[in-house]
Amino acid sequence: MLEAQRNENIELFTLSRVDKVSGYVGNFEVEILQQPRYTNSSCNGCGDCVTVCPAITRSEFDQGLGSRTAIYVAFAQAVPMKAQIDMDTCIKCGACEKICELEAVDFDQKPKRVSVKVGGIVVATGWDEYQPEDGYLGYGVYDNVLTQLNFERMLAPNGPSVAHVLRPSDGKEPKSLLFVQCVGSRDIKRNAYCSGGVCCMISIKNAKLVKSYYPDMEVAIAYIDIRASGKMYEEYYQKVRESGVRFIRSKVSQIREDKESKSLKVILEDTLNPNAPVDEYTFDMVVLSSAMEPSKTFSELNKELNLSTSPSGFLKEFHPRLNTVDSDVPGIVLAGASHGPKAISETIMQAKGAASSLGKLINVGEYQIKLIRAINDSEKCSECELCVGLCPYGAITHEAEGIVPDEILCRGCGICASVCPNEAMTIRYYREEQLEKQIDAFLEGKIKKKDSSETKAS
Repeated sequence: MLEAQRNENIELFTLSRVDKVSGYVGNFEVEILQQPRYTNSSCNGCGDCVTVCPAITRSEFDQGLGSRTAIYVAFAQAVPMKAQIDMDTCIKCGACEKICELEAVDFDQKPKRVSVKVGGIVVATGWDEYQPEDGYLGYGVYDNVLTQLNFERMLAPNGPSVAHVLRPSDGKEPKSLLFVQCVGSRDIKRNAYCSGGVCCMISIKNAKLVKSYYPDMEVAIAYIDIRASGKMYEEYYQKVRESGVRFIRSKVSQIREDKESKSLKVILEDTLNPNAPVDEYTFDMVVLSSAMEPSKTFSELNKELNLSTSPSGFLKEFHPRLNTVDSDVPGIVLAGASHGPKAISETIMQAKGAASSLGKLINVGEYQIKLIRAINDSEKCSECELCVGLCPYGAITHEAEGIVPDEILCRGCGICASVCPNEAMTIRYYREEQLEKQIDAFLEGKIKKKDSSETKAS
């Protein structure tokens, strides 16, 4: 991130969101809403204001396990390294303004809109962790049931517990720990898809870390099946098994809490033998490996981009085998978990592919389109506007001269042709008379060939 900030050819918009996208490949116009930081360019991130701020709230970066003040630096490697003020938490006491020697605090800042013109767009909106509903496997009800991202922050050296595994209920070191796989994934009631084996490997990695720090701790993983499909993943999985981490092939059906000890009683069902009696285990802490879900903020952004999505909500690529980088809109490419659940290594590869795809497109200086586009016969058209409302790309408008398809925005999907009651809207090269001629020619060739073969046989 620091290298990106220092690159003179890269302009960063932090605390910002995209509000509007218009135009087409090579000529996009993007409107950005930038929220105020309430500190100006003089701020050097020294932290003096943070030490005097009396307003405290939960830290988003620490997954709610730690706290922060109303004025804060987002995290240790934040870019830019400047303080920002959370006005929902701030009590307007003015302590930060008084202590700042650089006079960097500015409570009068307002949101501002910026418009930029770009030739291409990379969609890299990331992912969100599936949040189980309150009570599901004890989440949100029992203090010692965490999600994997909660646990990641607990294990981090700069986390709220400084890499110490501690029970949230009493701050003590647990003697036993269970990871539960496939929470919110491979489940027709929640998410039917698998998160690409990422959850499996995160649990294996974290179990290994815990076992390295606490050799005497009982560490177990309850799984349906382990999906270790990356390079050297299977070997790593075997090493973790040999280190003493217990793998229990089962599905967790219920978690109950002992009110006095806050320990968790876990009911496990044998997935290989459904007739076997259920087993009950006791653990001091449980970590839920939740599914990777599409970013919740992306649905609003996609109202402007009009990109196709798969049934799981992730973005659909141009071709599932031959082109997994480009979207179905020319000039917009995909990178990372916006396209689907994937590990860091896959994300880096796709990001390089996305940069290469746009670089190739922009350096050419022009973009050639295939003329498989909608065309409208104005003599047949009744201007009912059915096609206008149903076009997913906003490529059809009602002008003074009638219904007009935009050849650049149109993607030739054929929806307009299928709903037109007067057959005025057609797709170039795919009109009925053309298809009928092709079918007639095909059948004529077959019939002649069949007749000749019958003559030879006779």
